[in-house]
Amino acid sequence: MLVAYLRRNARLEAEALQLQLSAKEAELRALQAQVNPHFFFNSMNSVRALVYQDQDAAAQMIDQLASVMRYALQSGHHDTVPLAAEIEAVQAYLAIEKIRFEERLRIVIDIGPGMDAVRIPPMTLQTLVENAVKYGVEASPTGSDIRIRAWRDTDQVVRIDIANHGALAPFTDSTRVGLANTRQRLALILGAGARLDLTEDDGWVRATMTVPELP
Repeated sequence: MLVAYLRRNARLEAEALQLQLSAKEAELRALQAQVNPHFFFNSMNSVRALVYQDQDAAAQMIDQLASVMRYALQSGHHDTVPLAAEIEAVQAYLAIEKIRFEERLRIVIDIGPGMDAVRIPPMTLQTLVENAVKYGVEASPTGSDIRIRAWRDTDQVVRIDIANHGALAPFTDSTRVGLANTRQRLALILGAGARLDLTEDDGWVRATMTVPELP
């Protein structure tokens, strides 16, 4: 009698856990599905802006865009990717925007030692860099520096910081939804210790991800 009860209880617990995992996976896929169309739309707008002005630059931009799209589609099948892969995709994206904005876009990337294998949800860094370009570079006639830094804060916590000149005030509702999406994905995949903080300080807007390292 007791054995049967324990078996039934264990089965019910396993079924409940499976339902939780299925719900989590469905939520993650729904969140990820919101990321790629937004990115593709922004990138295609950048290509369209050049195609009638400078065909050589437009062709170069299309090559970079194909590389980033390939990454976006492939990485969407994984919960996390190495930071090195995300940085490579971000650099390709920034190369696209550099063609568009020229000297108005100034890029500084500082990735600390031992950061390449740190796991983050795909397209999270990309989303934050897109916001930095939109509100820091595109919104200003003089452009902006885009500063990307990653460093190990403690043995088990990594900080990833994206900064641009500007202010929080112009952020649109869609941008705030995108940031909320990123926060949800971080929490679902990396746990309660993962955070995304948005701050404004002395003319700089900073988006800082706190990433607990996965075992």
